[in-house]
Amino acid sequence: MANNISRNFKAAIIDMDGVITQTARLHAKAWKEMFDDFLSKKEGDDFQPLRIEKDYKQYIDGIPRFDGVRAFLKSRNIQIPEGSPEDGPEKDTVYGLGMRKNKIFLELLKVEGVEVYEDTLEVIKKWKLENMKLAVISSSRNCKHIIESSGLSDFFDVRVDGEISQEENLNGKPEPDIFLKASDLLGIDASQAIVLEDAISGVKAGKKGNFALVVGVARSGEENELKKAGADIVVKNLKELEEAMTEIETGNSAENLPYALERIEEIFDKSGSRRPVLFLDYDGTLTPIVSDPDEAILSDKARNVVSKLSKQITVAVISGRDRKDIQSKINLDSLIYAGSHGFDISGPDGMEMQYEPGRKTLPALDEAEKRLNEKLQDVEGAWVERKKFAIAVHYRNVADKKVEVVKNAVLEELEVYRELKKGSGKKILELKPDIDWDKGKALNWLMEELKLDANEYIPIFIGDDITDEDALQAVKDKGIGIMVGSHDQKTAATYRLKNTEEAIEFLDRLQKRLLK
Repeated sequence: MANNISRNFKAAIIDMDGVITQTARLHAKAWKEMFDDFLSKKEGDDFQPLRIEKDYKQYIDGIPRFDGVRAFLKSRNIQIPEGSPEDGPEKDTVYGLGMRKNKIFLELLKVEGVEVYEDTLEVIKKWKLENMKLAVISSSRNCKHIIESSGLSDFFDVRVDGEISQEENLNGKPEPDIFLKASDLLGIDASQAIVLEDAISGVKAGKKGNFALVVGVARSGEENELKKAGADIVVKNLKELEEAMTEIETGNSAENLPYALERIEEIFDKSGSRRPVLFLDYDGTLTPIVSDPDEAILSDKARNVVSKLSKQITVAVISGRDRKDIQSKINLDSLIYAGSHGFDISGPDGMEMQYEPGRKTLPALDEAEKRLNEKLQDVEGAWVERKKFAIAVHYRNVADKKVEVVKNAVLEELEVYRELKKGSGKKILELKPDIDWDKGKALNWLMEELKLDANEYIPIFIGDDITDEDALQAVKDKGIGIMVGSHDQKTAATYRLKNTEEAIEFLDRLQKRLLK
C-alpha cells in the first residue's frame, strides 16, 4: 500500500481522534456524561439525553470544544452565559461546560489509557519508510499529551491542534484552517496531500481546503454520512485504502474512460425519452488551449453547430472566464452564459443572476489584483487576468525556475485575504470567493431556475479541466459527463473525447440526431 499512496501524494494529514487513536470513543463518552448531567438539571421532566449517533456526530464531533458546547446547546434552544476562559468546570457557562467535559475526558483517559488503531500504526510506519511527510491534526487541546503518551511523536513531522489553533486564531472545522496550516508547515501544497478524517466536519474542511484526496474513515458505519459530506473515498480502516486507491486510479482516470464517439448510441440510449440539456466549458472544450487566452477564437464550424443546437435544446456555457468576455467570443444570443465559474449568469429573455455573497468579495479581489500585478511585474510570462469574480494567474509562459515565484505570490495573497480561496487549472492558479459555489452549483441552479425536471430532461456536461469536475460530479448520477483530453487528477466523467475537434464532432452528431 505504501508504494501506491506515496507515489501519488507527498504528504498525509491525519486526524487524531478516531483515525489514529481510539480517543474519539472517550470524547463521546465524556460529552455525554457532562451534558446528560447538565440537561437533567436544566430540563427536569423534559430531559432528553445526548444521543451519540445523532447529537454528538452532528453538532460536536471534530470541532473545537467550546464550539461544540455552543452548537449542541443551540440545537436544544438552550441559552447560557458565554463566561470567560478563566471559568472553572463548576460554572454553567459555555467555557465552564467545556472545562467540565475536559475534566471528565482526562479522568477517563487516565483510567482507560490511549489505544492506537493497529491499521493506522501499520500504515504510518510504511509511509514513513517511503519518506512521506506526515502531520497529525486535532481540534483537541490534549493532542500533544495523547500523541506523546501513545509513543507516536517521532512519526509526525508536524502537529496542529487546539492549542496552536488558539495561539494563531485559526478557525475550527468545518473551516480548513488547521489542515492548511499543517500543509504550510510541511512545505507542500494542498494539491499534493491526502487528508484522513472520521468526522463529518473534518471531511467538509478537507474538501473546502482543496486537498488532493479526502478519505473518510468510517469505523462505526458512517459511510453514507461521510460520502454526503464530500469524502472522495470512504474506508472502514486504513488497510482498505490501497484497494480503494486502485479503483480510483483505474476507474476514475480519463485515460480509462470509453470514447464518447464510439459509444454515441449508448449515450443516446441513456437519454431515453428525456430531452438533452447541454452545458459546455469553453477553453479546451470548444476551442483549443492557447498560450494567449485572447487568441482562443471559436471556429466557424463550432459556432455553427452550437448555434443550431441552441435552437433545438437549452445550451449553456459555464466558463471560468468573465461573462462579458465569453459572451463576446461566442456572440450567440440564444445561449445562456455563466461566467466566473457560475457567479455571473445571463441568458435569453432577460435572465440575469449574480450570486450575491460573491459581490461582497469584490473589494478583496480588487486589492489582490493590484498587489499581484506589482509582485509579478518582473516575472516574464506571468499574466494576472482579472475577471469580475475571480483572478486567474497564468504561468504557462513562465520559465520553470520562476513558477514557484508565481505560486508563492498567490499563496501570500490568500493569507492576506481570507475571504478568497485557491482554485487551480492547467498552468493557472486562481483566487476566487471562498463561498460554496462552483460550476456544479451553477449547473444545478440553472436546471431548477429553468424548471428542467430530471424526469424529463437529461443534463450533458462537457469540459476539460480540474475546474470542470464540480459540474461533472453534478451530472454524474442524473446525466452524462464527458471529459475532453485529460488532467492529472481523478475525474467524475463517464466518457471522454480526445480533443476539441472530437468535441465539435460529438456536438454535430448530437444536433443531427435531434433532427430525427
